[in-house]
Amino acid sequence: MVAITLPDGSVRQYEGPVSGADIAADIGPGLAKAALAVRVDGTPVDLLAPIENDAAIGIITSKDDEALELLRHDCAHVMAEAVKELYPETQVTIGPSIENGFYYDFARDEPFTPEDLEKIEARMHDIVKRDEAITREVWDRGDAIQFFKDAGEHYKAQIIEAIPEGEPIGLYRQGDFIDLCRGPHLPSTAKLGKGFKLMKLAGAYWRGDSNNEMLQRIYGTAWFNEKDLAAYLHRLEEAEKRDHRRLGREMSLFHLQEEAAGSVFWHDKGWTLYRVIKSYIRARLEHAGYTEVNTPQLVDRTLWEESGHWEKFRENMFTAESEDKILALKPMNCPCHVQIFRQGIKSYRDLPLRMAEFGCCHRNEPSGALHGLMRVRAFIQDDAHIFCTEDQITAETKAFCDLLLSVYKDFGFTDVSVRFSDRPEVRAGEDAVWDRAEAALQEAVKAAGLEFTLDPGEGAFYGPKLDFVLADAIGREWQCGTLQVDFVLPDRLDAAYVGEDGDKHRPVMLHRAILGSMERFIGVLIEHYAGKFPLWLAPTQVVVATITSDADAYAGRVTQELEQAGLRVEADLRNEKINYKVREHSHAKIPVLLVIGKQEAEKETVALRRLGGEKQEFLALHEAVNRLASEAAVPPPA
Repeated sequence: MVAITLPDGSVRQYEGPVSGADIAADIGPGLAKAALAVRVDGTPVDLLAPIENDAAIGIITSKDDEALELLRHDCAHVMAEAVKELYPETQVTIGPSIENGFYYDFARDEPFTPEDLEKIEARMHDIVKRDEAITREVWDRGDAIQFFKDAGEHYKAQIIEAIPEGEPIGLYRQGDFIDLCRGPHLPSTAKLGKGFKLMKLAGAYWRGDSNNEMLQRIYGTAWFNEKDLAAYLHRLEEAEKRDHRRLGREMSLFHLQEEAAGSVFWHDKGWTLYRVIKSYIRARLEHAGYTEVNTPQLVDRTLWEESGHWEKFRENMFTAESEDKILALKPMNCPCHVQIFRQGIKSYRDLPLRMAEFGCCHRNEPSGALHGLMRVRAFIQDDAHIFCTEDQITAETKAFCDLLLSVYKDFGFTDVSVRFSDRPEVRAGEDAVWDRAEAALQEAVKAAGLEFTLDPGEGAFYGPKLDFVLADAIGREWQCGTLQVDFVLPDRLDAAYVGEDGDKHRPVMLHRAILGSMERFIGVLIEHYAGKFPLWLAPTQVVVATITSDADAYAGRVTQELEQAGLRVEADLRNEKINYKVREHSHAKIPVLLVIGKQEAEKETVALRRLGGEKQEFLALHEAVNRLASEAAVPPPA
């Protein structure tokens, strides 16, 4: 007998091996129709795979998270089948599912074209209509190698040859197409539906090695229905419109160039935005009891060796030599903050000590990974470290979470999720220390009233952490803030305080950031708002534009009064038509345009136009200045 435990805890007995399909049919016809695969003791397997021993199972349908990954993996196989039918001389290599889709790498002498993608996609729809059963077969290793060699699929043969002896060689068959794969897969090609689309072509080296042959990679996206596909394509269109690199150029905020790869050239407007954000964060930190420090950028390697960063991050550190010493540009601020903490004797009465720094850090990111403001080599962090006792972890974590959520709200982010990351495989510190740190952080985040999801094994090398993830205006997620509990670094760098008992104790070190990299956060802000910043953030808040030269003198007075009220304002007195000026400043994402002609000058009024608005509002000058000054006020500390 085989005992099958269902998700609701009930148990069903079967006389012999049973498949997920059998169990689904036993439960009901609706589930049998919706079933895509089965989870056996937590592991997804094919719906028709025999379950021979007692197990806890769950039927996977389109409502389950892992189902979409199965669908996309199947889509890669169907694409490979379509390519082989249309272009038989092509060799298939590997084709995994990825975030939002899939790809497959092909070896073919003739390059694919966009027109080829249309043909391949059409053939994929034909294969779906055929409703080909997808079945798993286990082959003898030698037979599998010979089969693919005889078929001219030398890359597949190489992959099998690299599989360790003794491992089963699983092949999947759909129609006349056979592919090497571990699985699992959907029951048939018809389960793919119509929610897929081929997206683009790219080059890729075999096995990711630039010394190997260049292959052709076809990317696609796949969803369970056409509605989800359309929504994804719309998000892509929106993302393209919001691309911070394009908007950065159009709004003259910043640029990047090869002579300083990974470093940002901030233009005056971009630097104004940068300074506004920095001033805001500085005020929030001061109000929350942080002291601000500044530490060196070049630090002797010995400190990084003592902290453990040299072993862990050496490949990502820029170094310089001076008088036979090796110095490193700091990739993070933590060891330097410990050095400040160690100056003078610290008492338990001094704790918690909250030490903040807008620290300039450098990391030698691979050139291929650099991406606008989102991935750079030189960046500023709104970094801080809280030195506290173990008993203070909960209170400090709660205070930090409250501060972080308040800051995010001021920037327009209200959808925030939390991820808890526990000990990684490679780490510093004893397991007993990690047990204490993880327990303390879990207790603290629960006390803060925050729900979290577990991200196993993704903690920092010195301690567990919380990651705070923002959802932007089009639903994309960005990890920005973090809080990490560290019992290790204070011990490594000999940080101590005198306790109430008169003995020395190690402080706990809470590593925390709200924005993370200032550069990256600004990139996220640009894309979240599509460049249309709220008034308090806009680099230029108001432009005073004249209709005729008769209004120039009055425009000067309007500009002066706005500046005196603390607004960032520019005057446009050019001899251009007002419609041209309106279009130009709208393109530059100026939030407010005050239009002034002869009539406004005589009446001491302004015509107020808002970005994206069709109408204009006529106001007395003093009323306009007061209203805009109020709207442009920086959010005060809570």
